[in-house]
Amino acid sequence: MASNVAIRVPKRFYNRPATIVAKELLGKHLHRVLNGEELIGRIVEAEAYGARDPACHAFRGKTPRNTILFGEPGFSYVYFTYGMYHCFNVSCEEEHVAEAVLVRGIEPLQGIDTMRKLRPQAKRERDLTNGPGKICQAFSLDRKLNGIDLASSDELFITNGDTIRGIDIRTSTRIGLTIAKEYEWRFFIKDNLFVSPGKPSI
Repeated sequence: MASNVAIRVPKRFYNRPATIVAKELLGKHLHRVLNGEELIGRIVEAEAYGARDPACHAFRGKTPRNTILFGEPGFSYVYFTYGMYHCFNVSCEEEHVAEAVLVRGIEPLQGIDTMRKLRPQAKRERDLTNGPGKICQAFSLDRKLNGIDLASSDELFITNGDTIRGIDIRTSTRIGLTIAKEYEWRFFIKDNLFVSPGKPSI
């Protein structure tokens, strides 16, 4: 069940390196208010992308697509990839230092029937949100939600959720990369069914 007292994650939480934010996002809850209904899920997998990281969208400098990453921390960065699906990220670090965390796996807690309607192709509940593109479909996240201030928005935000004490957090290299494959910047909760099925790059 979702926590009865949802304390919003403050902006200062995101004003740190993406590797720290990614790990500490595990156990926190993503909230999406859609047509008056609140969809909630526990973050169980995340990947960090750093300012000097060749795999980060901001590595080659500011563009119209990645401008959000160069602004204040704690904003949503939603991009469309492979002409097929969206990915939801959170901007990190101080202004002008472009880092981000990609949310890869979420355990649904509330609004599951609506998530099923948004992802009718999912045969099992674990398949609703065990991947970045699946999360965006199940939570109805697209480019319209790019640039949302997660610390103040009532449409999309993150709350403290569960403490990570006692949660077995593991790390690995990131998934699906052809560059910067060696960085062990993927963090996930061991044995959680909603961790994405993709294989680490190394």
